Amino acid sequence: MNANEIRQLAAEVLAGIAPEADLSGVGDGEDLRQALDLDSMDFLNFVVALNERTGIAIPEADMPKLFTLKGLLAYLAR
Repeated sequence: MNANEIRQLAAEVLAGIAPEADLSGVGDGEDLRQALDLDSMDFLNFVVALNERTGIAIPEADMPKLFTLKGLLAYLAR
């Protein structure tokens, strides 16, 4: 998966969880939870949906790696 595909996937997943969230306005280093006003359940649902859509296992210990767009891109591109 390349960066554009990951961004598109993240946007699609977010649309199902928090339709008002606009990923296009989030900087690479910004905390996605704060920038998109996601509570802990929204973020957990986001991670679970990413796992389901990509088949990439995301253990709870790795969740902090996904807090930023930069981290998310790096994690899913590996």
